Amino acid sequence: MKIAVFSSCEYDKEFLNRFNTGHDLTYYAVSLSEDTANLATGFDAICIFVNDQANAPVLNILNNLDIRLIVLRCAGFNNVDVAKANELGMRVVRVPAYAPEAVAEHAVALMMTLNRKTHKAYNRVREGNFSLERLTGFNLFGKKVAVIGTGLIGRALCRILKGFGCRIAAFDLYPNEELQKMGVVYDTLEDTLEGADVISLHCPLTEDTKHLINKRTLQLFKPGAMLINTSRGGLIDTKDVIQALKSGQIGYLGLDVYEQEGDLFFQNRSEDVIQDELITRLISFPNVLITSHQGFFTKEALEEIARISFANVDAFLQGTPLVNEVVI
Repeated sequence: MKIAVFSSCEYDKEFLNRFNTGHDLTYYAVSLSEDTANLATGFDAICIFVNDQANAPVLNILNNLDIRLIVLRCAGFNNVDVAKANELGMRVVRVPAYAPEAVAEHAVALMMTLNRKTHKAYNRVREGNFSLERLTGFNLFGKKVAVIGTGLIGRALCRILKGFGCRIAAFDLYPNEELQKMGVVYDTLEDTLEGADVISLHCPLTEDTKHLINKRTLQLFKPGAMLINTSRGGLIDTKDVIQALKSGQIGYLGLDVYEQEGDLFFQNRSEDVIQDELITRLISFPNVLITSHQGFFTKEALEEIARISFANVDAFLQGTPLVNEVVI
């Protein structure tokens, strides 16, 4: 099968080439959009990532090019108009789980870095400054951590946090019995957020969860609480979060995702003037730590993404059940 791979970086080429099961791959560094969709001319399928846009206009173009399969090399599919794809007869497959521990561990890395200020200590020592002033942290032991969403990643995080001795509260429409046996307490969103020292987001981005963290829910936060988002940027209303940072309602913010990341993340913009005023404002806060959607970025996860992606393609070709198909 001829596959056009959009938003490809060198690491994509390395792992996709290594685990290729015999397909003809062409790599494009550009993201999929209305302006670039015609690059798929002559291909049978496309392979896309989190910031590629497969909305209705793009899907119409792809349909005219006879693209029948959309291969997402990620778990989230909020960037695909799945209903439109189904209507056009296109199949959409994804990688529902690839080393969930990778993202959970990155969430903990953000927590610990913000808390113990190791990034600041590192820079100080390199400059010969060995002072401990303003580097005070807090013990995670005994603290209440609110985990919003207990799918595979949320569950992995809960297991890690139990090792720290945290009190874990969780919100999910479908409580997990295994976690409940571990002592995780499920409650309403409001009661889960209330009094939490740390809030970590691990739910998908849907119409119901968009801007889940907003002016109203931020008022439920314990003043000075830590907010971590390694899921999807749209879960947070960025303008409201900036106001909460200014007022002190949020004491620490760790982001691996950002609502408008499509024009920024996975690119070197160090020589550019960043036009996004919200992210430049976020970067200016001393208690904000932003990474560029690297939570998934481990060797194990990249291997699993490649394996499952090609398994999805092979199942499509062989006419066997598409166990990872997205259907609405």
